[in-house]
Amino acid sequence: GHPPADWQVNARDSLDDAVEAYLAGNDRLAARQFLRGKSEVARTGRLSLAARVELLHCAVRVASLDFDDCPAYQALARDAAPAEQAYARYLAGLAQPADWPLLPPAARATSASAAPETELLAVADPLAQLLAAAVLLRRGEGNDRIIATAVDGASAQGWRRPLLAWLHVQQQRALARGAADEVTQVQRRIELVSRRMLR
Repeated sequence: GHPPADWQVNARDSLDDAVEAYLAGNDRLAARQFLRGKSEVARTGRLSLAARVELLHCAVRVASLDFDDCPAYQALARDAAPAEQAYARYLAGLAQPADWPLLPPAARATSASAAPETELLAVADPLAQLLAAAVLLRRGEGNDRIIATAVDGASAQGWRRPLLAWLHVQQQRALARGAADEVTQVQRRIELVSRRMLR
């Protein structure tokens, strides 16, 4: 086959960098790289690809518990392929059984399971695992084990932004249980991660 076109290589590199920068909490770099990735894809005039890029941008926000209705994707939704439309519903916590076959493996496994936390632990890809945990939380199915899995995953990757968001959720749960020691321990973790972000 042909080597990938310039726009493909450039878009993939930019979007990979954008995702890493966003998860690390580097907003300026993330915004710049997402913009570069979007403009490379725009060169093709392919609306379904543009929709896919907006979904990727939305997915890293969801993984970091920054829930919105993906407005930039919504503008392109009518031109998105069925798999992208199913994925958008998944990100919103609204996927139905008819969507499951169209979803990526981790999303399908955790959506279709009666024991999602067991499926979650089996997800090898760190971002897919974090995202699946976020979707379960968004659906009101996030228990302490799911939250702990997300905290551990974000921590292992050094992803400051989602780690802080998930630590706050963990702290709220501990507060609600009246677990004072856990509240202060999570607070110390939050302060450690925050201190690194302020520089």
